[in-house]
Amino acid sequence: MINILEVNETNQMIEQEKLDVRTITLGVSLLDCCDADLDALNRNIYDKITRLGKDLVSTGREIELEYGIPIVNKRIAVTPIALVAGRACRSPEDFVEVAATLDKAARNTGVNFLGGYSAIVSKGMTPTDEALIRSIPAALASTERVCSSVNLGSTKTGINMDAVKLMGEIVRETAEATKENNSLGCAKLVVFCNAPDDNPFMAGAFHGVSEADAVVNVGVSGPGVIKHALEGVRGKNFEVLCETVKRTAFKVTRAGQLVAQEASERLGIPFGIVDLSLAPTPSVGDSVAGILEEMGLESVGAPGTTAALALLNDQVKKGGIMASSFVGGLSGAFIPVSEDQGMIDAVNRGALTIEKLEAMTCVCSVGLDMIAIPGDTPASTISGIIADEAAIGMINQKTTAVRLIPVIGKDVGETVEFGGLLGYAPVQRVNGFGCADFINRGGRIPAPIHSFKN
Repeated sequence: MINILEVNETNQMIEQEKLDVRTITLGVSLLDCCDADLDALNRNIYDKITRLGKDLVSTGREIELEYGIPIVNKRIAVTPIALVAGRACRSPEDFVEVAATLDKAARNTGVNFLGGYSAIVSKGMTPTDEALIRSIPAALASTERVCSSVNLGSTKTGINMDAVKLMGEIVRETAEATKENNSLGCAKLVVFCNAPDDNPFMAGAFHGVSEADAVVNVGVSGPGVIKHALEGVRGKNFEVLCETVKRTAFKVTRAGQLVAQEASERLGIPFGIVDLSLAPTPSVGDSVAGILEEMGLESVGAPGTTAALALLNDQVKKGGIMASSFVGGLSGAFIPVSEDQGMIDAVNRGALTIEKLEAMTCVCSVGLDMIAIPGDTPASTISGIIADEAAIGMINQKTTAVRLIPVIGKDVGETVEFGGLLGYAPVQRVNGFGCADFINRGGRIPAPIHSFKN
């Protein structure tokens, strides 16, 4: 039973410490929409998304008003389109038509983003997969709310290096296709290893084939809440530090569980998971970097940063799992540069580089996220960075992702504005030594020895 002290504590977290539910994401299976006729396929997709998603935004607003918990985004994730549109789409241009349908459905349901313009190619690409991937630059340039992702590796299958090479080229092409808008298309494109089926966070959300026909997933944030809690234990030992993070994560997750259950009941759609990921915003005080510095680092990027992040990630997961039986998605800590004022400040003061960020991805929930790089960065270098992150994910049996933005016309030291929750970012230096001969070998890096567990 909830007592008045818990109510007051939750109110303080909302009003003073920037607690919010970052997203309610409706997952929708489109497998029953398949059709050999492109027009029929588009009609089926539009009808199903709008039928199931018509009340999502209004329901989210009702819960916000009733419980006083801000719900920042309402989103939809669908079955990877490469699996749905294979019979009807014969070319990249056909896939772009499907992207337009998804965008129309997202606009008419009122959601912020729709994810799932995706392909799963961790062991190989079908002609349909390749056609979708090649359509991504045009699709993201011609839509407003569609997000795309490609999973090109896993611990069980290894890394598809043909897809790695292709995705380096696609990221570059997407940057060019959206250069009039600071290459913003790349902010809606994620390359994964070990992508989860139930991730509610964009741009990487899709509705996996193992999921039900429709589910409600909730992503909770709260870095400001955890930072505030740690301010009360300055100088205490690591046992106290860990316990404080864990207890606070428990409270934040309980708020998310409440929202998820309410949304599920009101929409008449099963509850899926709560993803407790500390997702920062550009607002002051809502920063994962701020948490790490509160632990005792002079700046994020200093020696000890990776250890501090590992501690944070682990205790967040432990607290979340105690609070809900259905914690899933990514759950832990995001370290996007453009969306975290503390990360931006660390880059600007020279404390944080891409190489240090890569080390941090070994222990965080995702990977190299929302990092602006020079617009003339070669496709092979982007592929090399993708390969490095995929290798970290494959070997460590965790999700890793890359969301790089080569901003056309910008160079190291300049700043690029993306707007809204996407924030702004300094353009960071990329290692200038080449890896083209390595990337051009083609084929597949096999799964690691510890993948064989049958």
